[in-house]
Amino acid sequence: MRALALLSGGLDSILATKLILDQGIEVVAVNFILPFGVEKEDYAGEVARRFGIPLIRVKAGDEYLDMVRNPEHGYGSGINPCIDCRIYMLREAKRIAKALGANFIFTGDVLGERPMSQHRKALELEEKEAGLEKMVLRPLSAKLLAETIPEREGWVDRNKLFAIKGKSRKPQIALARKFGLQDDYPSPSGGCLLTNKEFASKLRDLFEHKEKVSMRDVKLLKIGRHFRFAASKIVVGRNEAENKLLLDLKNPEDYVFEVPGYGSPITILEGTKSKEAIELAAKLTARYSDAGASAEEKGVLVEVKYEDKGQKEAQVTSIVVSPSDENEVVRLRI
Repeated sequence: MRALALLSGGLDSILATKLILDQGIEVVAVNFILPFGVEKEDYAGEVARRFGIPLIRVKAGDEYLDMVRNPEHGYGSGINPCIDCRIYMLREAKRIAKALGANFIFTGDVLGERPMSQHRKALELEEKEAGLEKMVLRPLSAKLLAETIPEREGWVDRNKLFAIKGKSRKPQIALARKFGLQDDYPSPSGGCLLTNKEFASKLRDLFEHKEKVSMRDVKLLKIGRHFRFAASKIVVGRNEAENKLLLDLKNPEDYVFEVPGYGSPITILEGTKSKEAIELAAKLTARYSDAGASAEEKGVLVEVKYEDKGQKEAQVTSIVVSPSDENEVVRLRI
């Protein structure tokens, strides 16, 4: 008997995997690498190594971005299409399970833990849309849910599963202690950037102004200060690390701005390169440079250089501007 686990590396998915392994079932895990996750550590990899189970990585592609842009079942509090996201993962899991010869799929879902995607009707909808009715086992809440095929067929002993529900993590923490796993799971983190108000605003702006969004565009949303001027997008680095990332992510046709001779952000200008957009990008660069603070106090101008690398030979141009004031920043910032 073989089962496929949806393994995020969080406490719930760890416990679900432990419960299935303890029933003598072979487990293969799949971990989805989604563009809007915030995890820095490879928790899923660590769990797979601890349990000695194979781990398959699935990196979401452009079709995932298309789903986020036009979710069939709507958004949550931000721009998070939780139900559609779960359907996406279950569909991919179904494909992988078939290739592996896995008999069923299980997840760390806890009934009522997440208000949008883990209530009873949502769980039923997700597996139905994925073509997996009665084939998705949720070990932590199984006794509160309808019997699945794995339970009915005797592949899994329902009596050894649990009836956990709600947002409290106390039952899971107690279970982790029982299994000796209390030191082997991550603390709850920010989870998904799509629930973050500021990030959601940036993504909505991107969808409104760009017909085809790429993974490169998403990476860019995660760094810098973002400003919108009509069909032009201005991104200003916040530190040296972001400056480097901006240079790595810029498109060939983007303009790059910097204040020479001072500590300066890297600024890139995307989209329309009008005279007004160039001046605004320069003013914003000046504001966030080391030259900007003193210039604003004294009312002096700042020289900003910008480079167009889209030409056969890169062209560097200088422009002298006054740094953007607070009103301009508030008006343009996404």
